[in-house]
Amino acid sequence: MQEYFNKWIENIVPWLLSNGVKILIIAVAAYVLNQILSRIVIRAVRIAVVADESMSDESEKKREDTLIRIFNGAIRIVIILISLLMILQETGIEIAPLLAGAGVVGLAIGFGAQYLIRDIISGMFIILENQYRIGDVIRIDTTGGKVEDISLRMTSLRDNNGTVHHIPHGEIKRVSNLSKNFARVNIEIGVAYNTDIDHLIEVINNTGIELAQDPLFKELIITPPRFLRVEAFADSAIIVKILGDTKPHMHWEIGGEFRKRLKTAFDREGIEIPFNQVVVHQAKA
Repeated sequence: MQEYFNKWIENIVPWLLSNGVKILIIAVAAYVLNQILSRIVIRAVRIAVVADESMSDESEKKREDTLIRIFNGAIRIVIILISLLMILQETGIEIAPLLAGAGVVGLAIGFGAQYLIRDIISGMFIILENQYRIGDVIRIDTTGGKVEDISLRMTSLRDNNGTVHHIPHGEIKRVSNLSKNFARVNIEIGVAYNTDIDHLIEVINNTGIELAQDPLFKELIITPPRFLRVEAFADSAIIVKILGDTKPHMHWEIGGEFRKRLKTAFDREGIEIPFNQVVVHQAKA
């Protein structure tokens, strides 16, 4: 046993001093190259991406971060594959048969890779057209949520329940971006038919102005919520529409706070929010 161990040591030490050192150099060089190229990509994207005047600095940064993440991911995969092949060759494994076999296998599965190619091409257009970025809140068909990751093949969304949805780009037919450039508070509320509309407009607009002047919310509001129009005559109420613009993602918070303040203002001003009523006629005996 001792003789076998000594013989193994005699064989492994020269290998470690030659091939082992080369493998270590390959691994270190791959890591350093990845770090260098990553920094180059970051600088190149920051310089190459032309700023859109209609986009905020935060939105522009999201767009650049998304491109950087995708390019760095692709470069990392290429470096890992090349390094792995070089390491396999140093361990004594012939990579030529592996490459030939991979070519045959690739040809065999190429006919089944149509969906993968479709996903990648669709992903390239999504990225180049800046349809959405990491951090945006979007709705893809009937699935909505915050974009957590974008690759060339798929987009990952996390919905309000915390569930993550992985959606291949080739299956995306329609995308609705709920947070690009700005968001909108869109409220419809019913008031009683005996309401003074001019008074109602004044109360709504004053409530929106007060909210926009609040130090806690003024930085989040672009246009204060205000009366837009009488939307409809319902069975038991006049429906009015209220609109206001906010920073991206902020329309839920601003909308909730505005509704709370509007209810307080309506109670104070005697404006009634009616509820459905049922009139029962009792037949005479």
